[in-house]
Amino acid sequence: MEIALLLSKEHPTLPLAEVEAVLECEGIKYHLKGEQEGFLRLEFPLETPENMSRLIKRLSFTHEVFHIFIDADEDELICKTKEYPWDRIVKSNFAVRVKKLDKKSHFNTSKLEWEMGAIIKSKVDSDIRVNLDDPSIFIRTVMVDGKSFVGQKIGQISKKHFFNLKPHKRPFFYPGSMSPKLARCMVNLTRIKRGQSLLDPFCGTGGILIEAGIIGSRVIGTDIDYKMVKGSIENLQHCGIHDYQVFQEDARKLKLPNKVDAIVTDPPYGISASTRGEKSQDLYQQSMQSLQGLLKDNGIMCLATPHYLDLDDVLEGTKFKIIEQHHIRMHKSLTRVISVLAKI
Repeated sequence: MEIALLLSKEHPTLPLAEVEAVLECEGIKYHLKGEQEGFLRLEFPLETPENMSRLIKRLSFTHEVFHIFIDADEDELICKTKEYPWDRIVKSNFAVRVKKLDKKSHFNTSKLEWEMGAIIKSKVDSDIRVNLDDPSIFIRTVMVDGKSFVGQKIGQISKKHFFNLKPHKRPFFYPGSMSPKLARCMVNLTRIKRGQSLLDPFCGTGGILIEAGIIGSRVIGTDIDYKMVKGSIENLQHCGIHDYQVFQEDARKLKLPNKVDAIVTDPPYGISASTRGEKSQDLYQQSMQSLQGLLKDNGIMCLATPHYLDLDDVLEGTKFKIIEQHHIRMHKSLTRVISVLAKI
């Protein structure tokens, strides 16, 4: 079965990296069929509804997933649509939606939706109607690089979740908190599985812990500031996360009874109250020495740092190795670097 994913264009590399990480940790076998900006095609030899459900529930930088029926050159689209046995697929009310991912297509999207809808309607039971508001069957057409891909939508990543859990909408808020979408992505990049343990040693308001908890991880959070600890607990409870431990501790001195499967964190930058006056470089170096002893062998850490921090220097003398990095431009003077580190 060939599946297409409409990826977010918010970042050039994170969406694909997240998809690959989730497929790996969920043990879903696949073959890469094609990749363009914002569009990914994968073939699944052992695809099941359960596999697709697990994939869709975890992703953040993906918009939509659909099963491809027709793969044709743009000029062949109408002919292929007329030839397809739509009565096997469309058993109830439906809608057709077209998305152009570049400016090469000569089709008018509204006209094409109407034309394809009319073709499909002529091929199915006369009682079946077009329903543009809330269709039972959603037929997606994507135009990209002179090609057209038609299929049935099987899942959509909830924008509502990430909107409702924006930092300022949670009970406890503190400026500079990470967006829930990026927090979820960072959690996914560690390849953590349901039921495994994840630590955020600079948990702040608990955004990373919330996203890890939602996908089924056992979460542990610490912060040197008790106000953050209290606020993080309040936010976790608000989001229905129950399997957590959150307590006050300095990440440089942190000890746990058991090692964790993954670490995801966004340490404070610069000199501030949250670092107790410690410079970022010193704080990071001392923390990495401590955290490597808390992570299981072959475990993964996902770390957010400012571009001006020399991460190679920070990691010198530790067992951490950088396996991938993604750069996010925040504003003119700051780029945030998302680094995936393996403990070797």
